[in-house]
Amino acid sequence: MGRSKAAVRLGGVTLLQHVTRTARKSGLPARIIRRDLVSRCGPLGGIYTGLFTTAARAELFLACDMPFVSLALIAEVAERFRKTGKPVFTRAGRRSGFPCLLPRVCAEAVHRFLTAGEYSLQSLASELGASFVAIRRGELDQVLNINTPADLETARQKLDKLGA
Repeated sequence: MGRSKAAVRLGGVTLLQHVTRTARKSGLPARIIRRDLVSRCGPLGGIYTGLFTTAARAELFLACDMPFVSLALIAEVAERFRKTGKPVFTRAGRRSGFPCLLPRVCAEAVHRFLTAGEYSLQSLASELGASFVAIRRGELDQVLNINTPADLETARQKLDKLGA
């Protein structure tokens, strides 16, 4: 995108504000990780930072470039964690990703991945023996990543359809 995706505007609101509003509505504590402890590692840098710096038993991770994540999906991920106690990732097709909820004890495994130069969420989910919440075909918009100007245009069209 050529700039911080968190600051990109969609419907007059930044992508980060979209996700933060949804997170706060969930009733779960929310915090924003602005600087990773290990830089230039993609999402795993943020996950490691969140797990390493938390006092909570577990952390729910949302991506700032996924503005349509729903409260229902967050609740489903949290419920799966409550039932299994295992790390939980969402899965669309064969791709594991955000939102995900990981126990704090996973920080060590994430650090091993970073040290090895491994940055794949799919590989991390496999290594952790994660549980998965499947994103159903009709709900894929919830995990729409905005990575390109074309993705942003798709998101704007979706927002227009929602009447926002």
